[in-house]
Amino acid sequence: MGNPLLRLDRRGLVLLYIFLRTLQESEAGHIRYSVPEETDKGFFVGNISNDLGLEPWELAERGIRIISRDRMQLFALNPRSGSLITAGRLDREELCETVSSCFLNIEILVEDTLKIYGVEVEIMDINDNAPSFQEAEIEIKVSEHASPGSRFPLPSARDPDVGMNSLQRYQLNPNSYFSLQMRGGTDGAENPELVLEESLDREREAAHHLLLTAFDGGDPIHQGAVAIHVVVLDVNDHVPKFTQSVYRVSIPEDLSSGTRVLMINATDPDEGINGEVVYSFRNMESKTSEIFQLDSQTGEVLIRGSLDFEKSRFYEMEIQGQDGGGLSTTAKVFITVVDVNDNAPEITITSSTNSVLENSPPGTVIALLNVQDQDSGENGQVSCFIPNSLPFKLEKTYGNYYKLITNRMLDREQVHSYNITLVAKDQGFPPLSTETHISVKVADDNDNPPTFVDSPYSVYIPENNPRGASFFSVMALDLDSRENSQVTYSLVEDTLQGAPLSSYISINSDTGTLYALHSFDYEQFRDLQLWVTAKDSGNPSLSSNVSVSIFVLDQNDNAPEILYPTLPIDGSTGVELAPRYAEPGYLVTKVVAVDRDSGQNAWLSYHLLKASEPGLFQVGLHTGEVRTARALLDRDALKQSLVVAVQDHGQPPLSATVTLTVAIADSIPDVLADLGSLEAPGDSQASDLTLYLVVAVAAVSCVFLAFVIVLLALRLRRWHASRLLQVAGGGLLGVPASASQFVGVDGVRAFLQTYSHEVSLTAGSRESHVIFPQPNYADTLISQYSCGKSEPLLITEDSAADLGNADSTNNQQAPPNTDWRFSQAQRPGTSGSQNGDETGTWPNNQFDTEMLQAMILASASEAADGSSTLGGGAGTMGLSARYGPQFTLQHVPDYRQNVYIPGSNATLTNAAGKRDGKAPAGGNGSKKKSGKKEKK
Repeated sequence: MGNPLLRLDRRGLVLLYIFLRTLQESEAGHIRYSVPEETDKGFFVGNISNDLGLEPWELAERGIRIISRDRMQLFALNPRSGSLITAGRLDREELCETVSSCFLNIEILVEDTLKIYGVEVEIMDINDNAPSFQEAEIEIKVSEHASPGSRFPLPSARDPDVGMNSLQRYQLNPNSYFSLQMRGGTDGAENPELVLEESLDREREAAHHLLLTAFDGGDPIHQGAVAIHVVVLDVNDHVPKFTQSVYRVSIPEDLSSGTRVLMINATDPDEGINGEVVYSFRNMESKTSEIFQLDSQTGEVLIRGSLDFEKSRFYEMEIQGQDGGGLSTTAKVFITVVDVNDNAPEITITSSTNSVLENSPPGTVIALLNVQDQDSGENGQVSCFIPNSLPFKLEKTYGNYYKLITNRMLDREQVHSYNITLVAKDQGFPPLSTETHISVKVADDNDNPPTFVDSPYSVYIPENNPRGASFFSVMALDLDSRENSQVTYSLVEDTLQGAPLSSYISINSDTGTLYALHSFDYEQFRDLQLWVTAKDSGNPSLSSNVSVSIFVLDQNDNAPEILYPTLPIDGSTGVELAPRYAEPGYLVTKVVAVDRDSGQNAWLSYHLLKASEPGLFQVGLHTGEVRTARALLDRDALKQSLVVAVQDHGQPPLSATVTLTVAIADSIPDVLADLGSLEAPGDSQASDLTLYLVVAVAAVSCVFLAFVIVLLALRLRRWHASRLLQVAGGGLLGVPASASQFVGVDGVRAFLQTYSHEVSLTAGSRESHVIFPQPNYADTLISQYSCGKSEPLLITEDSAADLGNADSTNNQQAPPNTDWRFSQAQRPGTSGSQNGDETGTWPNNQFDTEMLQAMILASASEAADGSSTLGGGAGTMGLSARYGPQFTLQHVPDYRQNVYIPGSNATLTNAAGKRDGKAPAGGNGSKKKSGKKEKK
């Protein structure tokens, strides 16, 4: 086979060559390796970790990997040793069929730095292929008249190996007629030829059998042989001749099957069968024979398969023309394939991420991609871009690699995800393009605080609501996602009437539902304001606040309270006087009532439920004024009993009743005289009358005695209260009125000449007893303009010393505040109506009703203040101490409309009208609403 020492020397030379080549390339700054073909899987190629300046363990940690665009992975990385190894069998002839030097380029990606290194691996040839002929046997026809020296082409052997391993020489078996010579071709290769050494004699030997053997120069040497059958022919003295010795043609790669490429022609001057030329391919490669076909009669070369410039750009063929006499000649055909833009660019996503955090800085890398085009020239020049106006751009890096990066900051609340279209377009004609899509989700960042749906909130809740019941819900939305959008609700700490707000209101932290922990009382407070905080669960968390105003709606839960007449302490009933000759419409008295509710629940109406003499008296529906309905007759009883009911307009309505006793006489002595002059119609009536008189006299005496005792007690109490108020810094003091005398008739207390009443007020007291004084004028309240006599009113601490001389005082009473008067359009149609017309309209909203009630209270309280006039001082509404100094006009009912003058058909409004020089019509007065409010 060969000398073993020679084989060892050759291997050493090969290894030395590989080492020197690798060393030379490393010094040049390139990573190059060499590996022989036909090695097993896992064969060591080179120490890639050392050449990259890394440790073996860093290959996996830094994500170093081989980028392959081929279908088959040829190399792999050994993460343990850090070396480059083969991933399978390498066949140089398969990988590099048409080139003598086989170099494979691979690309290694460093994932964490996105750097790419090029590595070139040379595949070294070994003698793994023997020379071979395309045909196992050939036939050559030689005329017997062929002269010695005639040459006959022989088929060439092919050996895919290169260098010394390729075809080196031919050998013909020894014979006496033919020899073997080599002839150089146009491509530089030497082709074997059969040379006739002696003349042939067909009659002696009609055929000759030869054996042509081809040898390579490998170790060991491989060989291949073909049998040659030489047929001696009869005389044919002309050889066919081609019009050209070499045919050259260029064709585009997109020709369809059956298209004619070229036509060859050979002529033979012989006649008959010796002049008929038949065409055939010689030394035709298998791949070429699959693409081209030759018409043996016409010489047309046709497309049989499909051309592909990217696979093969050049084809070389040898065509033989042979006549019927066996003479032949050959011609070369060179076909060049012209590139056509038939390959669209290819986009390969090398590395990518499927999400990016919003608010990431511009330049954040999304993906790394590679763009290739198999065409050449302008057809292979590719540009890559993003067609849509998206916040991304492409940045070219190494070779045909691009980085997809962000162009600006992203906002997830505007766009949740992007479907990025990447377009690669070549410069061919027509241009071809390829699209690929990358989906990128925008990860959420907590950059949006919760936002309430409404701001602020107004909530209305009826009083007496059940405890623990929900009454409202707030809602806040967060545009973020997941935990960044999970909202929890809480109340801002605050106090309400000295107690923590959380003891009144609670909130569900998950749903924002508000719960009432207490049953609200409209009379205690009417509104409250709280702040709700909505906070998300992000890190750091964001929050926002909203104001919630809760308004308590009034319910009819308070019955009317009757302020006048009040039930005396001794249990007797006060007597109201009606003159014997009173005209119809005479004002006997007035029932004063208030309701702590508001709105319709506090609108009061008065009804006469029961009367001892039906039809004699009538009660104003809205005013509570008790007036005579007709003239008094002699047959009418001296004492009349009336039951008046006060009812609000709530649902259901609540009511209260009061019993009035009316004596028909001009004065108390007249009452007693009238009662004494009565004659009984029978014995029983006379005895009853006598009993009544005795009881009445005894009652009057007892009442007078009790009055003196009570008066002394009240003086002591006033003195004690004044000392307390002085210590407390001021306030209202209990003041007794001038001494009045009472006389009792049949257990009924009656007033003598004047009505003496008492106000006992202490700071913060809600049990004050207010009775209004009124002189016994017959018709109306006389102002300072019509009468020089001043009316004694309740006195304050400053005038307590002059209490006994109240009737004879010459001090002029201050004129009432004209702000109390109302115009006809402003006059409310409730209990304050003075026109005697019961068709007045009720206030149409809660505010008007509350103002009306405030005016009523102010009138009653200022009448109890000795330092104020009937009209009240300027700038004050005279709030009663019954409701405490903390109440203002908007919290207390108005009693002013209910102030009346017993024994007269006039009210404060009438008096005010007279002082203004305006005569009242039918008891009506013009009123003006005071715009001044002051806390007492």
